[in-house]
Amino acid sequence: MIHFFCLACLLADSVFSDRFAAPINTNDRPIIGVLAQDVFNATPQRNAYIGASYVKFLESAGARVIPLMINRTEDEYRRLFKSINGVLFPGGGVSLESSGYSRTASIFYRLALEANSNGDYFPVWGTCLGFEMLTLLTSGQLLLSHTNTRGVALPLNFTDDYREGRLFREFPEELLKSLATERLTVNSHQWSLTTANFTKSEKLKNFYRVLSTNSDGQNEFVSTLEAYDFPIYATQWHPEKNAFEWNRPYIPHSPRAVETGFHIALFFVNEARKSTHRFPSEEEEEKALIYNYNPEYTGAHTAFQQTYFFH
Repeated sequence: MIHFFCLACLLADSVFSDRFAAPINTNDRPIIGVLAQDVFNATPQRNAYIGASYVKFLESAGARVIPLMINRTEDEYRRLFKSINGVLFPGGGVSLESSGYSRTASIFYRLALEANSNGDYFPVWGTCLGFEMLTLLTSGQLLLSHTNTRGVALPLNFTDDYREGRLFREFPEELLKSLATERLTVNSHQWSLTTANFTKSEKLKNFYRVLSTNSDGQNEFVSTLEAYDFPIYATQWHPEKNAFEWNRPYIPHSPRAVETGFHIALFFVNEARKSTHRFPSEEEEEKALIYNYNPEYTGAHTAFQQTYFFH
């Protein structure tokens, strides 16, 4: 088991939510790292990938992206952490305990907790598998249950106090109404954190506010989370798919669905604008950006229209 789990509990006590209201100088050239993950049938030239929709999602709100490669040294990750302004853990299908994805995520999670506890603002986002990864890292336990949610769009069941959170605070009122009544959020997962398991975990309850739930008809599960005292956010659903993925019939492409993805992206990119991390030089920055790689069309045989591959 990854050995960083208890750190969240130790550090959370030293961070107070009122700092989210403090004035922060913004960085209008944010760079966000998107975590790559292991290719199932890896070859020497293709052992990791990133779905291009995650890159487009962030770029649509004014961020640039660098790929965070798996199986690098912790020293390299520390150097990158000091250069980027946020990190996104994407969805996928690798192990939460023994993959390159899980090891890299655990390091960046720990670095983010340390930085934020010391007043160095650094946001983290988790989507689907990334959501699950964050709950594991925070609780120290695999608390997931099987659900019938492999391909369905659902409305969000907002919690009574979701407006006390930060994530949906600036959403247009009409969009919030649509999110609560229309099938706008894409679920493409077979494991979920049930509300019962969330409630049983003191570590999760003390660290995260539940903003929305959903149900597969039998099990109610948590679908949107944000940390009380850290800029850490997670959705079990996929906000990046509505505008950028086209080969699954359950993905909604309505104006409200696309607007949902944009407002989620804008929120997280605005969080990244609060980070002052920078690359040591313009040359190093340019070398790290995802513009140095070309996505491939993979829509004929994968869930992604386009995919970046790395070695």
